[in-house]
Amino acid sequence: MKFTLINNIKKDNAMRLILSGFLSFILLYLISDTLVKYFGFGISVDAINITLFGNAEEYIDPITKASFLEFWHTEIFFIMMILITLSAIFIRLANRSRTFMINILMISAITSLITLPVAYFISEFFVYVYIITFFIWHLSAVYMSLYSFWKLYAKSL
Repeated sequence: MKFTLINNIKKDNAMRLILSGFLSFILLYLISDTLVKYFGFGISVDAINITLFGNAEEYIDPITKASFLEFWHTEIFFIMMILITLSAIFIRLANRSRTFMINILMISAITSLITLPVAYFISEFFVYVYIITFFIWHLSAVYMSLYSFWKLYAKSL
């Protein structure tokens, strides 16, 4: 995270290239995460309910507790890494609305992480909250990544 120590990131060509690559990987992760969830875990209420609780009519077993907890553990790690690094980049490049955007990103991601086990262990209702916050944090992260790209190259074009 050397970019946190450089005075003007836009003038350091090597760091600008590194940050461009990193922002590209974040965007690729966000897109692939949505696709993986769509085809594997589900991103609709029905698909997530079938994954979590199964479907007796279609002979689909629910996810086991061990598999669910492993999935959740992995989610926590990846989301934490994305949030910390993207927020650090965005803080350095954004002038306005950075507090608002970072709060939206952090609150929606943490809420997404919390509501998933609450839905699994307590109430199916929280699947709705999970889906909403999942899309909010993904869209916020995409916006922050694209805005950071724009700010990284805006004055130098």
